Amino acid sequence: MAFPEDVLADEEEIVLHLRPHWKAVVLPTIVLLLAVAGLIMGVVLLPSTDGGRIGLLLVAAIMAYYGGRYGLYPLLDWRCTEFVLTGERLLTQRGIVDRERRDLPLNRINDHSMTQSLLDRLFGSGTLTIDSIGDQRAVLAGVPAAPLVQTTLYELIELAPAAEPDEEEEEEQPQRGSSSGRRSR
Repeated sequence: MAFPEDVLADEEEIVLHLRPHWKAVVLPTIVLLLAVAGLIMGVVLLPSTDGGRIGLLLVAAIMAYYGGRYGLYPLLDWRCTEFVLTGERLLTQRGIVDRERRDLPLNRINDHSMTQSLLDRLFGSGTLTIDSIGDQRAVLAGVPAAPLVQTTLYELIELAPAAEPDEEEEEEQPQRGSSSGRRSR
């Protein structure tokens, strides 16, 4: 599933297109496989009597719940989460049914930091926390190649055009070198 090109501005190019690290799908895959194995065991081991059928329905309901809630849903969530870094902004998109897309212009980013646990360091992933003007924060969890992404983000921020100051801020700041002609001695 490619990122929709209609979201991008004219001549805006994608620098990085990422999905959360693959380690996020290991545990849900194991849970899904265990749920299927539990269902197969129920079919094989339970007798074909009325009580066995009721037991099989109960086992099937439990396995469907746990397999869906802790297996299938996290897999779909991982598949539907994307991080896109362009020359102008950072876009995050997530959601299985309801889609949430967030844009963060690079010229409004104040600070960005990376945290890595021991497991993250082994896999090369990490969590990027990006702060911007106006108390906005984007937390990108499980980013693959996090040090490289942070370096690329820094380089793009340096290349991004500076944010234009608001006219109100210019009026509030005192002007240096006023034209009154007076000098203090």
